[in-house]
Amino acid sequence: MTDDTANSTEASRPPLGLRVLNFLLGRPLASREGRREQIGWLPGIAVLGLDALGSAAYGPEAALTLLIPLGAEGLRAIGPITLVIVAILLIVALSYRQTIGAYPNGGGSYTVAKENLGEHWGVLAGAALGVDYVLNVAVGISAGVGAIVSAFPPLLKYTLPLCLGLLALLTILNLRGVREVGAAFMTPTCLFIACLCAALAMGVFKILQTAGHPQPIVPPPRLPQAREAITAWLLLRAFASGCTAMTGVEAVSNAVPIFREPSVKNARRTLAAIIGILTLMLLGIAWLCRAYHIGATEPGSAGYQSVLSQLLGAIAGRNWFYFLSMAAIFSVLALSANTSFAGFPRMCRLMALDEYLPESFAWRGRRLVYNAGILSLAVLAAILLLVFRGVTNGLIPLFAIGALLSFTLSQAGMVGHWRARLREPHARRALLVNAVGATATALTVVIVMISKFTEGAWITLLLVPAMVLLLHRMKIHNLRLEAETVARQPVDFHTLAPPLVVVPVDKWTHVARKALRFAMEISPDVRAIQVLAREVPTEKLADHWNELVAEPARAAGLKPPQFKMLASKYRQLLTPIVGYVCQTAKEHPGRSVAVLIPELVERRWYHYFFSFSTLLRGMLLIRGHSQIFIITAPWYRRPFPDSGNPDSH
Repeated sequence: MTDDTANSTEASRPPLGLRVLNFLLGRPLASREGRREQIGWLPGIAVLGLDALGSAAYGPEAALTLLIPLGAEGLRAIGPITLVIVAILLIVALSYRQTIGAYPNGGGSYTVAKENLGEHWGVLAGAALGVDYVLNVAVGISAGVGAIVSAFPPLLKYTLPLCLGLLALLTILNLRGVREVGAAFMTPTCLFIACLCAALAMGVFKILQTAGHPQPIVPPPRLPQAREAITAWLLLRAFASGCTAMTGVEAVSNAVPIFREPSVKNARRTLAAIIGILTLMLLGIAWLCRAYHIGATEPGSAGYQSVLSQLLGAIAGRNWFYFLSMAAIFSVLALSANTSFAGFPRMCRLMALDEYLPESFAWRGRRLVYNAGILSLAVLAAILLLVFRGVTNGLIPLFAIGALLSFTLSQAGMVGHWRARLREPHARRALLVNAVGATATALTVVIVMISKFTEGAWITLLLVPAMVLLLHRMKIHNLRLEAETVARQPVDFHTLAPPLVVVPVDKWTHVARKALRFAMEISPDVRAIQVLAREVPTEKLADHWNELVAEPARAAGLKPPQFKMLASKYRQLLTPIVGYVCQTAKEHPGRSVAVLIPELVERRWYHYFFSFSTLLRGMLLIRGHSQIFIITAPWYRRPFPDSGNPDSH
């Protein structure tokens, strides 16, 4: 192979960074391929339902953890608590079924509350839902790791690294697009449902076979002696913790556009399937825990075992089915965070369109997903996991308030929606359903706020208002920026004049040579400057300026560029250049000053650490003003295949 052929092949080959990006995220998708990325109702369970389904693992356990001081007596309370949670869950689901039909373009809490209750209530709903989405990622991942640690106790010390690794994996998968996420998550979702339903069926069969007294194959840890008496306050706290099982229901109504037509029908099917499976699991777990005398163990302790791990061991023993089921539970709990990755970016898009977030949140990336929302969610969840060291129970008190508050505002908004449409068929019945749902979830919010206040819920009560304030401040900033930058008048071409071009030159190279040549092409008034720092030995261009630049310019009939050497009193290179540019602009108030920065384009990304051109651009942007323009003159180390002129590199 000749050198020219090798250079041509190297030039045509994508850069290493682009090849890695294509491998991780897949090829870029055109806008017209968006319809192909939509999903049916069955993959919708995997994409949007894992949060709700996964909460069957940590919701009952969260309630049982609060009942530990009651010992065996606590198992008598888990049944009634679960029945109340399921009743509220069904009311909320029925309400969201109506929301899907009323808002087929995505009727999340933010949209419903904003359009029916007012903009401020919409922002509150968006902030609460945003907190819920972030916490769901952290809780789902940490619960998944907790499940696998129960099966393999030596992994307990690696809890945090496992959590962060799973978060990175989920982020990459979601950046690849909705369709691929659905395909990747379908198998673990089906396996989880099949294993858990099979275990519950076996447990119920044994209960019926033994007249309500089944013998566990692997006895669960002995329940402790009762340390407290049953009180209403303790039951309310357990109920508040168990309400985490209701999270994730909102996701389907928030993401109706991801379903293929008929989108409303498919979304409703997905919601019905999720609620039906979750209800079955919650009731089954509560019944079997009481029958097999299974309670919670202290989270993070050496003898910790999740409730589902104890339940599977008691029903089936620690055989292949146990480990297969634990693997399925682990995968679904870990992947349940995907519900937030599906909902959070779409909510951020709606808020960005209303100017509460930067415009970049409304842009779809290379795989037709909202990259800014996905990456922001990943960063926020990583911070939570680091702060709480990946322990689920530490996050539970913060978890339910955001979800329940968004439920309440959404359903209250739907009440307003139906009040404006009372003449429509079934509007009164729909209004009644939403009113009952709003009342039930509002009461639940109050209970959770009071019962969990000292356990960390106060953080959410501060965080949500802080986010509301931040969103309002961001909108004020965006509106002011728009008012300052909007232009109605046409461009004035009567006072055009070539700019005064300043070219910083370090030493005489092909890079500097090309930059000066380009500067002479755009303006007859060019000034080259060189900074001499005492501790940096530099060739003085003044000694050769006439030979290298001035005489060739005169020979071409051009005015030679001016040359000026700047002495750096404090051994700085950037500050004298910026000072000279600002002083030049001040001396020529009616003139545009263009700083043309020669830049060597390296072959590797790590060559750009502490790059002179990058730092200079940053300082000029910070200290400059609208009179100063910045231009980059690149010189590539790798020439184009047919290029023989050094100035064209």
